[in-house]
Amino acid sequence: MDRRNFLHSGAAGAWSLSAAQAFAAGENKRVGLIGSGWYGKADLLRLIQVAPVEVVSLCDVDKKMVEEAAELVSTRQRSKKKPRTFHDYREMLKQKDLDIVLIATPDHWHALPMIEACKAGVDIYVQKPISVDVVEGQAMVAAARKYGRVVQVGTQRRSTPHLIEARDRIIKEGKLGNIAYVEICCYYHMRATANPPDTAPPPNLDYEFWTGPAPMRPYNDLCHPRRWRAFMEYGNGIVGDMCVHMLDMTRWMMDLGWPLSISSSGGILVDKKSKANISDTQEATFDFGGTKVVWTHRSWGHPPDPKYPWAATFYGDKGTLKAGVMSYDYIPMSKSEQPIHKDVAYELDQYPEDRTEKDLERHVAPAIRGHMVDLLKNIASRGKPVADIEQGHISTASCILANLSMQLGRTLRWDPVRHQVTGDAEATRLLRRAYRKPWTHPEPSKV
Repeated sequence: MDRRNFLHSGAAGAWSLSAAQAFAAGENKRVGLIGSGWYGKADLLRLIQVAPVEVVSLCDVDKKMVEEAAELVSTRQRSKKKPRTFHDYREMLKQKDLDIVLIATPDHWHALPMIEACKAGVDIYVQKPISVDVVEGQAMVAAARKYGRVVQVGTQRRSTPHLIEARDRIIKEGKLGNIAYVEICCYYHMRATANPPDTAPPPNLDYEFWTGPAPMRPYNDLCHPRRWRAFMEYGNGIVGDMCVHMLDMTRWMMDLGWPLSISSSGGILVDKKSKANISDTQEATFDFGGTKVVWTHRSWGHPPDPKYPWAATFYGDKGTLKAGVMSYDYIPMSKSEQPIHKDVAYELDQYPEDRTEKDLERHVAPAIRGHMVDLLKNIASRGKPVADIEQGHISTASCILANLSMQLGRTLRWDPVRHQVTGDAEATRLLRRAYRKPWTHPEPSKV
């Protein structure tokens, strides 16, 4: 679809002016991808759909994966050119031929490539959560500001059409009244339940480089691809993966900043046979003063509301809003007011390739496209995108603090100015994970 047809299609919709600006910004933009697995390809192919970019390079430590991604991209981008492939992101960035870099590596590999991309003078789309520890996130924000880069974080609920409508039509118009309590949750059975034996890594994977700054574990099939979230060494469990989305969505809808305190409890309560070391059950309370946001995940049993297994429920004194990736429902307290329901829009007629793309979360594709349009618009204006790196840091760090609270068994009171846990030296020390040599942990003052 060319630029003219896109701007006249129904897909442009509410984005028409923004899309026009984004397309102007997107002309001849040269793009690279670091991390060519499942979501890296999903993000990159959505960007190709909304802007005439040229994908010039892909990077991955799995040579089979990166070659397959290069072949796929050559069939989808307008030039039909096959991108160059790289093993080391530093070598890719040294070429100085990129305008935008997408980072979709495992979480433990977000900070270092993002900071190097800032130094290389490119704008960035980095997947959530932005970091595996709080100090990494601080350094990422510092790098973006120091080098003047536009950075969009992959918390694409902020660009989900029906959720934008729910925010504007329900919350912003005051239909809920006073919102003192929000429940956020994930009841997907997504935690790895297998206990496969450790093996040698496959010959196509550089496991030493894949591990990078994380602790070295014996290779296991759960590590690569896609199931690495089974291990806390590479991420922050289901809180870091799924809570970050719903917490970020809640903060965006209600204009909330940092929580004042965070408390959490849980652990591996049911599935004790799996090799996974992340919690299968966990609750966390993010106290924002006037509003408490309470998270629950449980990777076993049935969800309380099967229609909203991964969602946020906003409780106001005038009504309730249930908001998830598939729909939203507004239920007023007054019997004289009508409920409101809205389903996700798929845009399959405008983007027919979404119907057949392998492993694509079709309901999320419109949100990713919106997120990419917003990124391009802000690259043109040099403004802050809707999921700016600082917003991603707040949501990510809050989830990391929830895990630290569960680990330590106590409530953590957060000082966002000093970036410390108030009156808790032990918790503050845990804001920085040890890096495996020869990798060096980034510091906010040294980026």
